[in-house]
Amino acid sequence: MTTGMENCAKPLFTFGIIADIQYADIDDGFNFKRSRKRYYRNSLRLLHNAQKRWTADTVKPRFILQLGDIIDGFNKRHDASERALETVMKEFDSSPFEVHHVWGNHEFYNFSRDTLMRSVLNSTTDSEAGGGHLSICEIYAYHFSPAPKYRFVVLDAYDVSLLGREESSLKYQQAIAILKAHNDNEDLNHPPAPVGMEQRFVKFNGGFSQDQLDWLEGVLSLADNKLERVTIVSHLPIHPSSTSPICLAWNYDALLSILQAHKSVVCFMAGHDHDGGYHRDDSGVHYLTLEGVIETPPGSDAFGTVYVYEDRMFLKGYGRMSDRILMYP
Repeated sequence: MTTGMENCAKPLFTFGIIADIQYADIDDGFNFKRSRKRYYRNSLRLLHNAQKRWTADTVKPRFILQLGDIIDGFNKRHDASERALETVMKEFDSSPFEVHHVWGNHEFYNFSRDTLMRSVLNSTTDSEAGGGHLSICEIYAYHFSPAPKYRFVVLDAYDVSLLGREESSLKYQQAIAILKAHNDNEDLNHPPAPVGMEQRFVKFNGGFSQDQLDWLEGVLSLADNKLERVTIVSHLPIHPSSTSPICLAWNYDALLSILQAHKSVVCFMAGHDHDGGYHRDDSGVHYLTLEGVIETPPGSDAFGTVYVYEDRMFLKGYGRMSDRILMYP
């Protein structure tokens, strides 16, 4: 659906979105099941295309949301994690836009949580006035307000996970208990069932701790009182109708119940499922899963610009990403 809406009224502000770049300086390959081709070097060219588009826009993006998996796990195997990250960040740094980074499973394939906290991928120090972060140690969650009455919340979908957590930690133990209760495969990256919601209980997913959920509840309650419009982002999708079940957060239902209880929430954005997806629930909240750069062939694209208006957001998609009008509830 192409509306040209981005040209007919001046937005309050705009922002760019991109997900699952998964850059590596290696030849093209395939996904875990060897059913999808992945274009590791081409992903950097597609990021360059996005940067070029955003820079050329008449209304410059206020910021960019990078929804996780910025480099591929293969970099670790080739001892190239730092070099790959520097390469991608050099491309991001070629434009003046502030970038908010979300952490996905491939971040944790390459780096420990401690390393990520000290890295350029920790965006909490870059958040604008009116923001804040979860003060509990080693949970990467924060919020920021790019304009009056608008708030964005970045969540840590691998807070409870086998990835990035020390085996001796409580959250690792919680994660292994959750997985073992649902998945008896020797390789926990293999789903416990061929179809259905149980597929989500795999090692490459994770969940949100109660501390993080309580913090989010508080952020949203304040936003309700301030009559703000809130967009929440995470690497993992949380609505079953917006993604394949194998890509859902483990405790997606707990997060859904929180979002649906707060009138301030307008949209939830995620990556992880490279096919993308979309759903609008009965309360009018939009659940948008972005198409992955890594499985986008040369000659196409996978990024978008979101135009924010008083009564809606308009996603202008490029390449595999569709245009969407996101009316507020």
